[in-house]
Amino acid sequence: MNQVTRRSLIISGAALATGAMAVSQAEAATGSISLHIVSAGFIFGVTGGSGVLTFGGKQYPLSIGGISAGATIGASGTDLVGTAYHLHRPGDIAGVYSAAGAGLSVAGGRSAAQLTNANGVLLRLRGRQIGFMFSIDLSGMVISLQS
Repeated sequence: MNQVTRRSLIISGAALATGAMAVSQAEAATGSISLHIVSAGFIFGVTGGSGVLTFGGKQYPLSIGGISAGATIGASGTDLVGTAYHLHRPGDIAGVYSAAGAGLSVAGGRSAAQLTNANGVLLRLRGRQIGFMFSIDLSGMVISLQS
């Protein structure tokens, strides 16, 4: 009866993995984020901007860049605010955030986004877009901490 069965080994391994994820999630924190993004393009588009991450009572300046390819026409500015989830340290915010989608903004409109990077950071953003922009494209946005 002292034999370790394959089933008990699998069950105990799954329990350890679940417990490790719970500890990892419990250690993660949230921060607030605000971004100002400017986009322009004709077929190929470029995106640039800046922002601020507030985490642990400190503010960290952000730099934003990106490209898009597809049916993109116009220029717009977007101000977004929201929450960054699953942060362990400020550097976790850095990375590539990608999305595929379609949109149209004329003179102004509301926008919302939910993005994830390779570090597991989830951004839930909402805001307002000003300008004219029509897009059916694949786009990528890179967020980095400024030194």
